[in-house]
Amino acid sequence: MAVHTPDRGERRPPFDAQAAKRMREALGMTPAHVAYGINAAYGKPIQPRTIAAWERGEGSPTESELNALAGALWCAPGDLLGTPDTLREYRIARGIAADDLALRIGMEIPAYERMEATGQWQGNDRQAAALRAELDLPLPALVRLTGRDRQLAEMLRSAATTRWQAYTRPVGKLLGLPKPTVQKALEFLFEEYHRRMAGTLGWGGGVETAAESSDAGRDFLADVLTHFWEQVGEG
Repeated sequence: MAVHTPDRGERRPPFDAQAAKRMREALGMTPAHVAYGINAAYGKPIQPRTIAAWERGEGSPTESELNALAGALWCAPGDLLGTPDTLREYRIARGIAADDLALRIGMEIPAYERMEATGQWQGNDRQAAALRAELDLPLPALVRLTGRDRQLAEMLRSAATTRWQAYTRPVGKLLGLPKPTVQKALEFLFEEYHRRMAGTLGWGGGVETAAESSDAGRDFLADVLTHFWEQVGEG
């Protein structure tokens, strides 16, 4: 008999095959025990050989199968995932259905599902705050998933190259961070950017060192989000 093949229309989340195997073995279960538990508790007729195939990396469970597998292994769905990257993956890691999450953050279900499918955030600030609370999102992930990373990066580059004080309020408002935290981070970006520029220019002058100075500054600004998150304790 062929290995169970789930509905091809249901996308599969990233799956940590080794984690699933470790958890099963830690419980002293065989693939047959897991398959029985999934069928008995969730009504999903998955064969033991399918469980074994998932653990070998030969295929992976759909979202609904992942939730059932997590239940059979007495763990959270997130324990069976790789590092979440998309909004959908963060939701699955928390074991929340799409329609349930939409209701929790105050969004129409079709609108949320469309947003998750396209990766284009269409919610407001209140819904973004609710999303972070429901999914326990790190602040950098929230900013990226709600499409505000580009706006933030532009403000941070301006703060590093011009007057950082002028960006304290808009950055704080965007992120909901305390003013002192934002001030300290922006001042660091400003001083570090100008230190790198001055450091390379002070190596003897000339066209070559001017180019090196430009490269050092450009490299710093290209990674400005990483530097900022490190300064606010979100690195």
